[in-house]
Formats: sequence, structure tokens, C-alpha cells
Amino acid sequence: MASDLHLNEATHDELVGGCSLWGRNSVRPAYQPLEQSFKTDIAIIGGGITGALAAEHLTARGFSVVVIDREQPGFGSTAASTAMLQWEIDRTLGELETLYGFERAAGIYRRSAACVAGLAKLIAAHGITCGFQPRNTLYFANNHEGARELMEERQLRRRAGLPGHYLEHPDLLTQYEFDRDAAIRSPGSAEADPLLLTRALLQIAFSRGAQLINASVTGLHSEGGHVTAETNGAHVIEARHVVLATGYSMPGLDMPKLHHTSSSWALATVPQKPDDLWRDGMLLWEDSHPYLYVRTTTDNRIIAGGEDDDTTDPEERDRKLPGKVMAIREKLKRLWPKADTRVEHAWCGTFGETADGLPLIGPLPGMSGVYAAYGYGGNGITFSYLAAQMIGAMLAGMYRDWFEDFALDRDAPTVRSFAADWMRTGDELR
Repeated sequence: MASDLHLNEATHDELVGGCSLWGRNSVRPAYQPLEQSFKTDIAIIGGGITGALAAEHLTARGFSVVVIDREQPGFGSTAASTAMLQWEIDRTLGELETLYGFERAAGIYRRSAACVAGLAKLIAAHGITCGFQPRNTLYFANNHEGARELMEERQLRRRAGLPGHYLEHPDLLTQYEFDRDAAIRSPGSAEADPLLLTRALLQIAFSRGAQLINASVTGLHSEGGHVTAETNGAHVIEARHVVLATGYSMPGLDMPKLHHTSSSWALATVPQKPDDLWRDGMLLWEDSHPYLYVRTTTDNRIIAGGEDDDTTDPEERDRKLPGKVMAIREKLKRLWPKADTRVEHAWCGTFGETADGLPLIGPLPGMSGVYAAYGYGGNGITFSYLAAQMIGAMLAGMYRDWFEDFALDRDAPTVRSFAADWMRTGDELR
């Protein structure tokens, strides 16, 4: 049976405002114009971090791959990321347990941790230079009540076999100089430059024969065991399978009820004196609404983000940038008084998130041969790695029951109980 999908166009300016610090002095991948129609195994629509991870993995599996992007790859949502590569999910393990039960929730957390470890191995195996650094995280309680909830969360994580330690106020103050009621310190996360990583992954895929095509895909037509990608020109690309990796540029889909769109803001400070940074360069985030999340860079800058809200209009989002940056600076100064909060880079982005904090990965309902790879939420890059692995397995004929945890049409029977919190959450740039 034939089916069609008409894709909406969105420019990078609609997704991102301001100027981040990523990928400076790196070589941009070379486009090829679409000069004739052709066939391929896999057409990946979108050349950001999700598309790049998918291209690397699928070429490693031996598929012929073409990556299609209407603009310079990586300058959409990828350039707006703060690239905190965490396995801890937007929703706590306790919240996921309420939604899906303990075993399913614990499995999701363990797979997230495995994804960060897998990404680290991939980067090391190819010697990718992208500022990658393994990091511990500190997840702060927002108040005394939050400290009790954090202790319960750590106990639940221990039951799931997840690493970490609960730290009370005296420990945080004497060991790390943070004046907070409590925190969970967890190993196994990391940080990177997302644009350098994206370009390196694309180059690996190109070395295996993948192509980067500069074109705008306007529609997909699925029929007879293949998918035709129609473009804004005279030519088409016929693929056995299509992977939608368009980030937060929605391709005209009827999105699941789990999905929501909002905006978030971030800054990068001037370089700090090394002695003025916190111990071990840990990734920092708070159990607060809206979230504050903080990391460092290889040249000793501090990146901080948050202050998200439901703004989706690009002009309104960009107008809010100065005020949001001021609010983030004030929060950063309260968290770490030693910080020199002078700002050299400030940016914002419109992002997607889901009510359960999980990505949307897998077959697109009603469109045979089309797969979604949307790593929404604060674990976008972590989930993008997961998407590449899952879709690769699906195309190789391997299926696992846990794939349903991330399906576009997954059942979330109690998601309404999180509706109010969901509208307040927002570590999408992490």
C-alpha cells in the first residue's frame, strides 16, 4: 500500500539564535549538488549529530548511505547543544518507575548509561578530536524536601545497579565547595564539542562511500518496498529505507501526544583561571524548574544553560536572549561564586521534548520503510547514539522487546499525572 508524507521546511534561524562557540576553525563537509536521480540503501534526512551518528553506524554495517541536508550540516539544533553527554535522564528513575514500573524504568536507565559508554568507545576507536572528556555529574537538590527525594532516588538507583553516591551538605561543602543541601554524584557521563564530533562522524561515513547531498526534501512516497524522497528540484532519491534525523525541525508529522516544543537559552563565559573552577570539571545540574545545568570546556570556559519556557516563535525567543542570559548568570554566580560571569557567547534554541523524557525512535506508523530518530530532551546526543544502534539493528532484521520503550506510538498510561511538571521542565540544551 502506498503512503505519502509532506515535509515542512524550517531554516536554521528558526531553530537557533545567537552564536555558540562550537566547531571553530574546523573544516566544513563538502556538499554535492543533486544533479540526477539515483538509488541508495539508506537516505538520512538531516546532517546534524543524529544524522552523522546514523551515517557512521549504517555505513559500518555495509549499507550505501546518502545524507541529505538543505543547509550546512550541524548548524541547526546540534550547534545549540551544550553537549553534556549524560546517562541520567530528564525524568528521574522514580518518575519513570511510576509511569512504567521498576524493571522497565531501570532497563531504560541502564541502556542510557551503556550509550554514553558506547559513544566513548566509538570516539576512542576512531581517534576523534572533539574535546571529549569523561565526567562525573553532580545532581543537586533544590531544597530540604528535594534532599529527601534525592536520597530516595539514590536508593532506587542502587536497586537498579546504577553507580553513584549520595552526598549531604557537609560533604558537598568540604569536598567540592558547593553550598547545597544534597546531591548525587555519578560517574559515567562526558562532554564534547558537538559540531566537531558531527563533522568527524560524517567524514568517517564519507570515507566508506556515503554522500552528502545539498537538497530540500519536500515529501516522501512509500510504495513497493522502497521510499522515494521528492525534492524541490527535478530529481528524486529512491531508497530502501529513510531515516528522519531532522532534529527539532518537525517534518510535517502528526506528533505523538507525548511531544512538546519549547525553547532554552545558554551562555559561555570568558576563560576562567584554572584554580577558580570546581573540582574535577564535573557536570552540574539542579533539580529545579527551570533547570540550571553547567559544564566547563577545554579552554576553561563555563557553559551554563536553562531558563526554558514554551516560546516557539523564533523572533520572540531571540528577543528574550539578553534577559535569559542575565538570569542564568545570576544563578551561576549563586552556585559558584568564584565564577567570572562575563559572557563571550550566548545562544538559544527551539527544542522538542517528551513528557516521559525519552526519545522517539523507530518505524514511523503508517509509512513503511521510514524510521524516526529523534533524541529529544536533555539527553539528545546520548539518545542519538541509541537511535543509530536501534535503527541499524532493525534494518538488519534484529528486534528486541525493549525497542517498544522508545516507539513513537508507545503507551504512556499515566502521563497526565506529569502534565504540570512537563510544562515546566527544560534541560533540552544539555
